Amino acid sequence: MFDRGYLGVTPDYKLQVSARLRADFGNGDEFYAKHGEIIRLPQHQSDRPNSEFLEWHMDEVFKAS
Repeated sequence: MFDRGYLGVTPDYKLQVSARLRADFGNGDEFYAKHGEIIRLPQHQSDRPNSEFLEWHMDEVFKAS
């Protein structure tokens, strides 16, 4: 769902859930319940997702509407 743009993660690691999930598939309640929460991160900073890539993903892939 991340690769298809239905889920995104902001550069400050907050989960974003596209409204298109419900519109396209009629479900997603378990994801909407976690919208805005900080994702679980690896303990080591070097293992965490790159914030520049997360920003790119939110701009280019995430289905904002």
